[in-house]
Amino acid sequence: MPGVHAIRTGFVQVRKAQQQSKGKGLARIANMLVDPEWTEWLPIYAWAIEHEEGVILVDTGETSRVHQQGYFPGWHPFYRRATHFSVHADEEIGTQLRNLGISPRDVRQVVLTHLHTDHAGGLKDLTSARSWVSEQEFKRASGFGGRIQGYLPHRWPRWWEPSFIRFDGGAFGPFGQSMSLTKSGDVLIVPTPGHTPHHVSVVVRGSPTLFIAGDTSYSQELLIAGKSDGVSPSEDVAKTTLAKIAALARERPLVYLPSHDPQSEERLLNRSVLAIEKAGLC
Repeated sequence: MPGVHAIRTGFVQVRKAQQQSKGKGLARIANMLVDPEWTEWLPIYAWAIEHEEGVILVDTGETSRVHQQGYFPGWHPFYRRATHFSVHADEEIGTQLRNLGISPRDVRQVVLTHLHTDHAGGLKDLTSARSWVSEQEFKRASGFGGRIQGYLPHRWPRWWEPSFIRFDGGAFGPFGQSMSLTKSGDVLIVPTPGHTPHHVSVVVRGSPTLFIAGDTSYSQELLIAGKSDGVSPSEDVAKTTLAKIAALARERPLVYLPSHDPQSEERLLNRSVLAIEKAGLC
């Protein structure tokens, strides 16, 4: 089984109504901006898979440039009211990879679970890698329309030309589509819509199987409870994805690794598998 490293590229803090949805309709959106309760500082994880066919990186984490004046659009309510970042230069993905003995040039493939800044901010360090993203996610995030939705396409590197994911690998467990990143078929992309409509996750097959989950949920506890976050455009779509992950965990030992769960790194190190009871997700 390939070696996998959790790489923490700083921290983010959001209102609790983003971490777990509160209210319905417009009230649900408003709560993300005005909820008086904030989360603790949450890690921003990227993941390096050391595979014999080349290093695969899942997400690129955030950049310390978030602390530069004007980096975020001052007119956008989310960046003005609903999020705080703490990212130092030595926490960026390029430095972190070198600390692991991996040159950024050794990275052959990058998978972006989605294009929110805390998952794509480190792209600037990955000049030699082929990057994969959902074509629909890319279109949604592009241009002024993307900026209104909270993406930062004007911060993507000018040289960046992603490849689009092709779900041509057939079903994987409860997921009706997949795409293999390796000839051996042991690292797969699967569709996990919810947090964004075209969000994806990465599966590293083995015993146990690792499920690198992006923002399918903010924690394992919320997955088990079947609770969607406040960002997902459709709560029903998000909950369907959570149910599929739970079903996969019933089929095989599964380690669940969302990007902002403070326990993800420990679960990876200990290979702690996801246990789904009859309560919550069924």
